[in-house]
Amino acid sequence: MTFFFEVLIGGLLAGVMYSLVALGFVLIYKASGVFNFAQGAMVFFAAATFVGLQQDYGIGFWTALPLALAAMVLLGLVTERVVLRPLVNQPQITLFMATIGLTFFLEGFVQILWGSNVRGLELGLADEPLQWITDSTGMNVSKFDLAAAGVAAVLVTMLAVFFNRTRIGRALRAVADDHQAALAVGIPLQQIWAIVWGVAGAVALVAGMLWGARNGVQFALTFVALKALPVLILGGFDSIPGAIVGGLIVGASEKLAEVYIGPLVGGGIEGWFPYVLALVFLLIRPEGLFGEKIIRRI
Repeated sequence: MTFFFEVLIGGLLAGVMYSLVALGFVLIYKASGVFNFAQGAMVFFAAATFVGLQQDYGIGFWTALPLALAAMVLLGLVTERVVLRPLVNQPQITLFMATIGLTFFLEGFVQILWGSNVRGLELGLADEPLQWITDSTGMNVSKFDLAAAGVAAVLVTMLAVFFNRTRIGRALRAVADDHQAALAVGIPLQQIWAIVWGVAGAVALVAGMLWGARNGVQFALTFVALKALPVLILGGFDSIPGAIVGGLIVGASEKLAEVYIGPLVGGGIEGWFPYVLALVFLLIRPEGLFGEKIIRRI
């Protein structure tokens, strides 16, 4: 039973990392109805910029962090202005294809800017078990995973306060409910979208730093976005709590499946089990756990 809880806790903590990437998708989709396929490339760009400032220019951690944050906010603002705004009122597939083009542009641009070599990113958090938990319970719980979960909790709390307690947050929710009605009451739609893209860039920086510290800063970080898709399907594309719950479900289920089902099928189940789970979930509740059910009357 101790081993079961060790695997479960490890999966839940890993799921928090998936939730961080999924949050970027949710923020943009909630405000503009655009599925930003480039979120994974933004995560890669953020991690590469942060570590590049440190290693190529010798800038310290606490100086590189605000500089990388400013770069990501600027990237979000430019993306909204150059890519999204000219395509307002175009079909959703057009906007989706634009974000795919943005993905390839960012992937090439970041490698031109910072190179294509794999880089290590050090945050001062060792991926080793907490000794006092190991001694008292016999379970190995990673310091890095606990710290990542704490960062995610703080970030989600800040976003919740921002969206529920501020005027901008209330305007964002109005825009999410009905674009035309929000415009009719004087809410500046384009400014709200710019803010959301800027916040999504900041979220991508946090996710990029944590994923880069764990797996190294490399091109493969762009594929983190693919693991966020099952999270969004389970939690709902327009729900911040859904991104968190979906991430926890995906993280826990893939770890448990790898340990208990993997030996029966030859292993390697962790890579594809979340997608099978998402497919089953689509058949049962396609809008997700926290998504709004869409009813169309003909």
